[in-house]
Amino acid sequence: MSTLEHKYVEGAADEPVLLLLHGTGGGPDDLVPLARQLSPASALLAPAGPVSEHGAARWFRRLAEGVFDHEDVVFRANQLADFVQASRAEYGLGDRRLVAIGFSNGANIAAAVTLLRPDAVKEAALFAAMSPLPEPPRNDLSGTRVFLSNGEHDPMAPLASADTLVRDLRERGADVAAHRHPGGHQVTGNGLVAAAGWLNPWRGEQSTRT
Repeated sequence: MSTLEHKYVEGAADEPVLLLLHGTGGGPDDLVPLARQLSPASALLAPAGPVSEHGAARWFRRLAEGVFDHEDVVFRANQLADFVQASRAEYGLGDRRLVAIGFSNGANIAAAVTLLRPDAVKEAALFAAMSPLPEPPRNDLSGTRVFLSNGEHDPMAPLASADTLVRDLRERGADVAAHRHPGGHQVTGNGLVAAAGWLNPWRGEQSTRT
């Protein structure tokens, strides 16, 4: 059985399974509306963050605002990766395409899993993410795709940290699309449109042909 409290919603077999990772204080339902905008027919796998910070659910401990407990990041990233693998077996997902969709703290744990466990997550759309680890291992990420949307005026996920994440991913061979918006710590409409185009690029190609 899967190790994290979660909800699972079945979807079309030919659409990607979306792994929904909420922000601090959120829950499994938070990103469902966003997911439906990105891929309406997709199956949804939405776990709850296992760490409590004064009652607010998170994915890993932090020592202060923007200061992560890096040992816990590694531990929790492996926990989430193992959950993904167990869920593939539990829900009969086989080798179906799986894409992590994360916001804020959820985007940070998705980034950590992408860097540490490419066997579990090879595609991720990250909103308001920052670098989760100072020195990620040199895993081969040549089969990995990552989309990032960051605000130019985000006090919680500074662009310098987001740029470090982009660099770390690219240095390991990942295909990275970096989207910027003029706002802060948020998901924007333009970011969602860009993410949807990244998620299913061939649909855009088809619409331009018709």
